[in-house]
Amino acid sequence: MQPSEQNSGNQRQIFTVARLNSEVRRLLESQWGSVWLLGEISNFSAPGSGHWYFSLKDKDAQIRAAMFRGNNTRVKLRPANGMQVLVRGRLSLYEPRGDYQLIIDQLEPAGEGLLQQQYEALKRQLNAEGLFSAENKLPLPSPIRTLGIITSPTGAAIRDVLSVLKRRDPDLNVIIYPTQVQGATAAGQIRQALATALARNEVDALLLTRGGGSLEDMWCFNDEALARDIAAASIPTISAVGHEVDFCIADFVADVRAATPSAAAELVSQDRSEYLRLLTQMKLRLQRSWQQYRQQQALHLQHIQRRLVPLNPQQRLQTKAQQLDEFNARLQRSLRRNLQSSEQQQAQLQQRLLRVSPAFRIEKESLLRAQLQQRSIKAITLHLNRANTRMQSNQQALGLVSPLQTLERGYTISFDEAGNIVRSAEHFKTGDQMHTRFANGEILSRIESIKPR
Repeated sequence: MQPSEQNSGNQRQIFTVARLNSEVRRLLESQWGSVWLLGEISNFSAPGSGHWYFSLKDKDAQIRAAMFRGNNTRVKLRPANGMQVLVRGRLSLYEPRGDYQLIIDQLEPAGEGLLQQQYEALKRQLNAEGLFSAENKLPLPSPIRTLGIITSPTGAAIRDVLSVLKRRDPDLNVIIYPTQVQGATAAGQIRQALATALARNEVDALLLTRGGGSLEDMWCFNDEALARDIAAASIPTISAVGHEVDFCIADFVADVRAATPSAAAELVSQDRSEYLRLLTQMKLRLQRSWQQYRQQQALHLQHIQRRLVPLNPQQRLQTKAQQLDEFNARLQRSLRRNLQSSEQQQAQLQQRLLRVSPAFRIEKESLLRAQLQQRSIKAITLHLNRANTRMQSNQQALGLVSPLQTLERGYTISFDEAGNIVRSAEHFKTGDQMHTRFANGEILSRIESIKPR
């Protein structure tokens, strides 16, 4: 360091004590930024001003420290003599006494602070190595048929996970790899459980989970060796450790991070009600399609009936009978196509159900499918029989309303000069010509008088 003023020649540079202390304070504050310091509190004092004054010491030295009220109100603990703490502050000098001191802005217990520093250092290291990179993450399979859970078999987390799975997807197989999730040996046991799951290769995804707790409680999930094992796992992994605000190294190296154990269970399961909703929608679509087809056929039949004219009705009837046969054949082909489509849809649904069903239900589902198929064939056959019956009834009805049948019974049909059928005497006036058709011929007459009924 250099003094603020230089000696020139033999001229003496004389400082006052206040000026010297001020210069030293400025030098300390300008040359040093924030520093972290680990030490033991002694000579703690908390006067009425709300500021804290104490010394930080180790076995070889000590330094005076001050923490003013604006900063110490954020501290969750009450300092006491003999307490080991980790502090952050800036170097300064108390000019009135010339005391070299540390002005503290952050204070925390030494154990938790060291763990937090270790956590941050390991997080930066693994991130720099690319273990957190999204390109290295494995996607979760869909659906997940068998889930492996690495956790304590007696903890709250496994109860939450199993409760959600039972509600959403009771057919999902679950294999638990028991381990401790807290304590000095927990990290090693979790690594062993992970290695066992990978060696057996019997699950589609692995869930590492535990409930909430302090940083020390969840420290095993910040183990570097465990983090590297999770990142290298050949089976997709999900980390759900603690509460939503809790983060550990396992969360960053796992393929997927869930906020809570319950959220992880919802992530890996599929809601069974969604399948029922899809089946209901398909049923409604099939019913609407069948109703639309029937309406179209009815409209087509009405159109055919309107096209029937009295000219040569026998030939028309024969033509329409042939068309009805063609419609019947088309109807049967359409029904067969609908049946085949229904069978294909049923087979697709069955395949989807097979993908989410356990092995012990396969035989039961197969029997149910066969019963449904038989019922579908019976229902379609019944519809065909009813359609044939309606067609025959329509043919008989057409014969009953034929104009030839009416003429054979002694009735006649009257036409005006334009060839239009006349149904009322009011249509004519005196002097008009009228054509009258009998079953075996036709006469032409002129109207001489009209008598009302």
